Amino acid sequence: MEEIQKKNKKPSNKYQPKGLTILYEDQDIIVVNKVSGLLTMASAREREKTAYFLLSQYVKKGSLKSKNRIFIVHRLDKDTSGVLVFAKTEKAKFFLQDEWQSFSKSYVAVVEGKMHEKEGIITSYLAENSIHRVFSVRNADKGKFAKTGYKVVKESERFSLLNIHLYTGRKNQIRVHFAEQGCPVAGDKVYGGKSMGIKRLALHSAKLTLRHPHTKKEMTFEANTPSYFKQLIK
Repeated sequence: MEEIQKKNKKPSNKYQPKGLTILYEDQDIIVVNKVSGLLTMASAREREKTAYFLLSQYVKKGSLKSKNRIFIVHRLDKDTSGVLVFAKTEKAKFFLQDEWQSFSKSYVAVVEGKMHEKEGIITSYLAENSIHRVFSVRNADKGKFAKTGYKVVKESERFSLLNIHLYTGRKNQIRVHFAEQGCPVAGDKVYGGKSMGIKRLALHSAKLTLRHPHTKKEMTFEANTPSYFKQLIK
């Protein structure tokens, strides 16, 4: 039976990481709601304004001598918000990564235009070029299989609100699949978003169901859809 887990204890405000809301924490995992604009991990240009750095500081509670650590399990794009999980032990990290493809991952997105089919599944093989741009290829030997399910929830003249189920977790998968359908995610300048005045990438990790690395119980974590998405679709 699916077990909906809430935050077990309110963290101290003193060490609360900015840009992250802690949804759940125990001795094995820490689950957060990440804001748009925050990196998951360090890049060549940014070391400290990342979820990883902020949570590392959080678990150390201000003690430089602390041996408490966090481990990256998966990533969200910088401009994607929503549910993000980290491990607090190496054993938990390896378990979650090994089982990752079997976990249920749901997203919400606002895309430009209207989908021809209001519900369906998009599949392709994704490859990455030298400038780190992802695209679909026909040759299975040259890309990684990617599968995205979707359902249109609401439409306006310019945009469509979608519920998305991620069967696989490839880099930029959702953004590429909908851009190649002629309906790029709103605010996605990399993959063809053209609408003016969009404040952020309209992509949100809304729900993640996983098996706990220690108890092996099924747990579901949710992050509410940003109100901005609803404003776009009006």
